[in-house]
Amino acid sequence: MVYFVGAGPGAVDLITVRGAELLKKADVIIYAGSLVNPELLNYAKKECIIYNSASMTLEEVMNIMEESHKNNQIVVRLHTGDMSIYGAVREQSDILKSKNIPFESVAGVSSFLGAAAALNAEYTLPSISQTVILTRMAGRTPVPEKENIRLLASHQASMVIFLSSSMLKSLSEELIAGGYSKDTPCAIIYKVTWEDELKVVTTLENLEKAGRENNISKTALVLAGDFLGDEYERSKLYDGTFSHEFRKGTDG
Repeated sequence: MVYFVGAGPGAVDLITVRGAELLKKADVIIYAGSLVNPELLNYAKKECIIYNSASMTLEEVMNIMEESHKNNQIVVRLHTGDMSIYGAVREQSDILKSKNIPFESVAGVSSFLGAAAALNAEYTLPSISQTVILTRMAGRTPVPEKENIRLLASHQASMVIFLSSSMLKSLSEELIAGGYSKDTPCAIIYKVTWEDELKVVTTLENLEKAGRENNISKTALVLAGDFLGDEYERSKLYDGTFSHEFRKGTDG
């Protein structure tokens, strides 16, 4: 059996209970060593065989899974954050399907959630934004033209940009060209939830400068939007005038 497990954003105690229990049971662990906190491997039993996939190809990873399955071993494929976001997990699961190897996915805490917690922020503030866009700048991996940053910026939604901290100048230019104002609040968060996490709050106009001055050029998320500002309306959920299934409000 193969389990795809989300390792969480970095902090060891932010893996799920289910994920931690599977690490304890695993006979084989294949982890994304470039991003996953190696301290999570302390959950593994002494006889567990551990592979770092950072230098491996897809075929090498799949060969280990197939061989382990033949040996009736439990395999944990440990991905950073939640593997559904930039996890390259679909290609692995499709190969497992083609070989009739059973697998299961276990959700993890994504770094974009850890980033909001680090800033004590709420992406979906009433009257400000009810939409969160998760995206990236085009680089060595292309982005469909209909999803380019400038077009997405036109929605003025809360935006989380992955894998783009080495392109902060062009990122800020595209966001501003797409419709965000120069003084739109934004943040760069390096190694979200790790012990050496660094968070910098700035504006789009000063985004590149903030990254340069703090030596942030990789392993960071960029958050942008007015949800990082001070203006918003109170929610209806706890508004005393608002009635819903569990409470009768003064509105009748």
